[in-house]
Amino acid sequence: MFKLLHISNKGVVRHRLNYGINVKYNILRRMSSKLANAYQPKVVEHGKVDKLCSSADMKGKCKPGTYRMLLPPPNVTGSLHLGHALMATIQDVISRQKRQLGYDVLWIPGTDHAGIATQVVVEKKLLKERGLSRHELGRDDFLKEVWKWKQEKGDGIVDDLKKLGCTLSWDREYFTMDERQAYAVNEAFIRLFEEGLIERKESLVNWSCALQSAISDIEVETLDLKGPTELSVPGYEKNITFGRMYDISYRIMNVTEPEYIKVSTTRPETLLGDVAVAVNPTDERYQKYRNMPEVLLWHPFREEPIPLIFDVSVEPEFGTGAVKITPAHDRNDFDLAQRHLLKPIQVFSEQGLINDDFKAFSHKPRFEAREMILQKLAELHLLYDIHDHAMQLPICSRSKDVIEYMLREQWFLHCQSMADEALAEVLSGRLQIVPPNFEIEWQRWLENCHDWCISRQLWWGHQIPAYKATNCSDGKTIWVAAHSEQEALIKSREKLGSADIALARDLDVLDTWFSSALLPFSASNWPLEEYKIHYPLDLMETGHDILFFWVARMVMLGLKLTGSAPFKKILLNGIVCDAHGRKMSKSLGNVVTPQQVVQGASLKSLEQELQAAHKAGVLSQGEVKKSIKGLQHMFPQGIQECGTDALRFTLCSHNIKSHFINFDINECYTNKLFLNKIWQATRFTLGAAERLNMPLNEIETMNQVPLGKWDLWILSRLADTLKLCHESCEKFNFHMATGALKNFLYSNLCDVYVETCKRNINLQKPEGYIHCATLATALSWSLQAMSPFTPFVTEELLKHLPPNIDIDLNRFHDVQLEKEISLILEVCQQIRQLKSRNTISKKHDPHLYLYGHNDEACNILQPYLQEIQALTLTNGIHLKAIKEKSKQHLNLFSTAGHLCSFGISTNDSYKPSLGKSSSAHDINEQKLQKLEADLKRYRMRMDNEGFRKSASQEVQQKHAEKIQQLEVEIEKIKSMSS
Repeated sequence: MFKLLHISNKGVVRHRLNYGINVKYNILRRMSSKLANAYQPKVVEHGKVDKLCSSADMKGKCKPGTYRMLLPPPNVTGSLHLGHALMATIQDVISRQKRQLGYDVLWIPGTDHAGIATQVVVEKKLLKERGLSRHELGRDDFLKEVWKWKQEKGDGIVDDLKKLGCTLSWDREYFTMDERQAYAVNEAFIRLFEEGLIERKESLVNWSCALQSAISDIEVETLDLKGPTELSVPGYEKNITFGRMYDISYRIMNVTEPEYIKVSTTRPETLLGDVAVAVNPTDERYQKYRNMPEVLLWHPFREEPIPLIFDVSVEPEFGTGAVKITPAHDRNDFDLAQRHLLKPIQVFSEQGLINDDFKAFSHKPRFEAREMILQKLAELHLLYDIHDHAMQLPICSRSKDVIEYMLREQWFLHCQSMADEALAEVLSGRLQIVPPNFEIEWQRWLENCHDWCISRQLWWGHQIPAYKATNCSDGKTIWVAAHSEQEALIKSREKLGSADIALARDLDVLDTWFSSALLPFSASNWPLEEYKIHYPLDLMETGHDILFFWVARMVMLGLKLTGSAPFKKILLNGIVCDAHGRKMSKSLGNVVTPQQVVQGASLKSLEQELQAAHKAGVLSQGEVKKSIKGLQHMFPQGIQECGTDALRFTLCSHNIKSHFINFDINECYTNKLFLNKIWQATRFTLGAAERLNMPLNEIETMNQVPLGKWDLWILSRLADTLKLCHESCEKFNFHMATGALKNFLYSNLCDVYVETCKRNINLQKPEGYIHCATLATALSWSLQAMSPFTPFVTEELLKHLPPNIDIDLNRFHDVQLEKEISLILEVCQQIRQLKSRNTISKKHDPHLYLYGHNDEACNILQPYLQEIQALTLTNGIHLKAIKEKSKQHLNLFSTAGHLCSFGISTNDSYKPSLGKSSSAHDINEQKLQKLEADLKRYRMRMDNEGFRKSASQEVQQKHAEKIQQLEVEIEKIKSMSS
């Protein structure tokens, strides 16, 4: 087991890992097997899943304590998506890092039954494969089919999580409808019911006519329509047009001359349920009616009067300023009607048909009735106008049906008192939300927390443990909540005072979010007292989009049922989008699964998966066509194999706290190449150790051999990288940690240090032994820090590297040395850029001439000439003072920062490419323009009064130094032209 560094308050590396480069090295065990020529994810990951995913094998040794998390349970509706992969990877990284620090980590896995989503997908499958609806199959047989689906998909989800490398506590795995969870859910309902917090009442709910069930707010999508739009609605053969406004006239009854009030609506079919027309009392257009004792309007279909009422909630600017009030089908109208004591009138049945009360339209589907109503209004000369109108249309995310707001008798949980306590937890600081800007969202949701409709008219889910008890003697009925019919009978007899009781259990099931809200304690065996051993959790990490729907409800019910908050900290991640920032959807064809990224997929195989989903009834033919078109646009060549480690590293390379996370598969493939770079650096190190005959020996001579500047520099960079990595992870800034590791391993170690080592190692000089030992040390330490992000490849590489190098990195951290070498690297970069731009390669026998701008610059450059030659890929190097400059034999000449100018000579085979501005004059003119623009920007900042007041002295000093450096380089470029 590898341990991570402990960092002191001063940010200095203190902890030793039994490593030792300060005096002697216990270097490199002989390789048990040679590394392959290149990194191959499939080969590396093969056979490692069980080992790397076993949390039992990764428990901390020094055990400073326990660390507890719960994986947000994926729905058993299909495979993991990239959003799941992001959450799982983040939590696995945290788990692995905590174990490295010695914590005993409990990370609880599980899956969610996902009531509506799962029922819908199984219904589609049955209809497609067997031509049966669930009603034709029957409840019991249908539930058997769902359990079969759950078993298959649940196993697949577990397999996907293990392939992702997740070190979950698999012995604690649960399913939200297993026996233990079912008992906890029933117990929670019973306690809340008996305390009076759960009540059965009639109220307005989101209703899906296709599902014939109430649904939660999170399952309602909003379509923004810019104008008339045809949409497919379940149950209708033809598309239905939305995005129109209808102006309808109501005749005023109690006036001498015919008068009308116009109302505007996008839902003329709800006109049947109008109980009033409302205007704002300050609207001057209707002031004359304020002085009348009562104003009545004639309802053209019910043929009865309805009142004109005045309410300040009406917006005079909307339409005519007069609005129809349909409390049975509109949230705002429902609240207004309650204030004015108006009784709602229900228009639609559960199936979306017009009720029997409206004879001319009864049993007509709501959108067919719309056309009939409009026709009748036109005949009565009450349809004033129809015009285009932008609107927001609520859609059921599961059935794609248009949502109706309907009055239904449902079970409601009174939330406000619990919400107040949950809000207090955050406001007091006892519960922390990361990032903290979501505290505003938390407060907004909880300060005005409506009652929660927790019942659903489904078959799949936790059947509500409520029984309607009827006294057979007098007909009196009550509701009781109980674990069993026998318990319900006892409670009913006590309450009704009769032995002759008839019981009927409610057939509805509970909202999935209700059972999920109990998970922090139900997953640890609540209500048994043993749950307290693992409660509360240390961290809840999940997507910000379910902050209220899940996280807040966990806190509310946790506080209510256990007396303490379910976790100490909330970490919220963003929503995973595609590379262009678009949410992933079937219609765009940009939905990819983690395993498609890991294993790669041809365009043909991606299309075949969609066709298989259609064959199973999961996708419609229209959805398949849209998806295939999107796939062909997004992935014309398919998806390249990236491997699990590259996927994990890429996910963590984004700022997870951002609102949206744009995932680019090309970036993922680039990270696979980065891992291959590390692989090659390790192969180089092991090969060097073999050539130097180091693997089996202790290098005692290192006591007398001092480390060179480049050795000291790479160890300084290592110390700084590990410090930054640790500090970033502590703040959940994983993108900064991965960025630091990538910069160190790629830019510092592979691109620079390895190149500076090659000559001494190849010549088997004494310095070569130091380089090899330093390489092994840097790789071992950095790979251990990187292992939480990329467990498979690091596990493979670390097998070949010394795991116990005792080294106090703190003493190697040298800011001044890093600053000095950064100047050298800047010189090398300028030279390589000029060579690359002018396509100068080794075959042109390039020789480098450096001209120090002063004696101090020459003294800085002199010790690094060998490394500069290696890093610039030149065949020779010469250092002179600027006054000794001779440009006659040079093909190119320019500056390399404020330290020096440089020239390159080549053999006769070099010919400047046509079309390139390769003359010294053109190159330097372009550079001069850039340098002068940079100088202007720095001077403007230094002249800014606000900058001088707010910036630290250190920052201002750095700006002043940069100005001086730019002035020197500009002067030298100008002198070249003279």
